[in-house]
Amino acid sequence: MGLKIKRGDTVVVISGKEKGKRGEVERVIPAKSRVVVGGVNVRTRHARPSQQNQEGMFTFEAPIHISNVMLVDAGSGEPTRVGYRFTDSGEKVRVSKKSGRDIDG
Repeated sequence: MGLKIKRGDTVVVISGKEKGKRGEVERVIPAKSRVVVGGVNVRTRHARPSQQNQEGMFTFEAPIHISNVMLVDAGSGEPTRVGYRFTDSGEKVRVSKKSGRDIDG
């Protein structure tokens, strides 16, 4: 099944401890139905210190489940569900359910 959120979309977290945070989708993992959102679900890892990383700590954004994020409508700036429609030329485009406007192109 295809996912309705793509890399580069702006999303808002609707559930969990990061609820209300907004960010851009950096990576989509369709096999696990997860997305990596910039600035959301930031984790810290400890590793052996090296010349490049003398503290031995690094941070990264961990994936969150796609059901916990919702696409932000570009016009209103509010979360919206996503639908599909076909153009006259037969091209499939994503549509905002809240405003009815096209998301792609």
